[in-house]
Amino acid sequence: MNKNVIFLGIESSCDETAASIVKQDKHGKVKILSNIVSSQIKEHQPFGGVVPELAARSHVEKIDIIIKKAIQKSKIPIQKITGVATTAGPGLLVCLMVGMSAGKTIATFLKKPFLAINHLEGHALSPRLIKKIKFPYLLLLISGGHTQFLEVQGVNKYKRLGTTIDDALGEAFDKTAKILGIEFPGGPKIEKYAARGNENGFVLPKPILHKSGCNLSFAGLKTAVLHASKKIKNKQDKYNLAASFQHTINEILKVKSKKAMQLFLENNKQNKENYFVIAGGVASNKTIRKNLQEVCKSMGFKYIFPPSELCTDNAAMIAWAGIERYQKKLIDDVTFTARPRWPLDEKAPFLKGAGVDHSQK
Repeated sequence: MNKNVIFLGIESSCDETAASIVKQDKHGKVKILSNIVSSQIKEHQPFGGVVPELAARSHVEKIDIIIKKAIQKSKIPIQKITGVATTAGPGLLVCLMVGMSAGKTIATFLKKPFLAINHLEGHALSPRLIKKIKFPYLLLLISGGHTQFLEVQGVNKYKRLGTTIDDALGEAFDKTAKILGIEFPGGPKIEKYAARGNENGFVLPKPILHKSGCNLSFAGLKTAVLHASKKIKNKQDKYNLAASFQHTINEILKVKSKKAMQLFLENNKQNKENYFVIAGGVASNKTIRKNLQEVCKSMGFKYIFPPSELCTDNAAMIAWAGIERYQKKLIDDVTFTARPRWPLDEKAPFLKGAGVDHSQK
């Protein structure tokens, strides 16, 4: 690299409006110059979840302001950016289109390259923002919309090892919180409830724990929590159910992560060191971090948790994915359309609901 690369990143896939400026200098050093995120929690709280039309309207109202803030904070004139990277999917179509329109307009006006970014690739490449790790590495992406084990083989090159066949882990946390009467978004508050409870207070199922390889299932667990909640008599019972739910999740992740690690090791025998990256909003949960750190130590993996601000939806990871793809000459056209569903591994089978083969050990 013989020059600085500076990208504007834009993220609007769900209920965060975000913009960021990320710079990689000619020596390869990376710096996040700005990372502005505007949340919509208050708008959606009365409904107990994200309402797409409300989210899109909020994005329209905020997108220009957030982009301006990101540019101002970076102290980089907009004319000096190298390119524009915008989340193009997966996500809520009406929300994605707002960010895409803004990104395309800026790129066209400035005559700069436009890059359509897969939100999941943003998460997958985010550890390289903070540490120079080489490909391949193992990724566990745990968020409100996705739960996957991925072999990150390179930029634009991914192999899915396992995924959820129903609810995403973040969704299971949010639904459990709702059952316990915790207002939206309740997932992060489960950890606080669990800290006051007895993890052995309730016995909950671990669906497909020793079946279907490193695929996961959380719908049955969520249903079991619903049934168990009918036995709640006081506040302490709520704490105990939260603790039991979180403990069960950790037991599931322990078993499935080990299976994913074994698969990764079989596929990458040439590796001198192996990294396990845990990204996505649920990766901020401290007990999950501790649990997976212990798994890594037992399996000989080094672990990386991106900082919390890079785990949740943000535009810095989108800008960085733009830089990584730009350097590989993976540039898009402004005719690129948003994709509500966009798997990183296009060859992987779609696994949802009934009919999934659980015979794989």
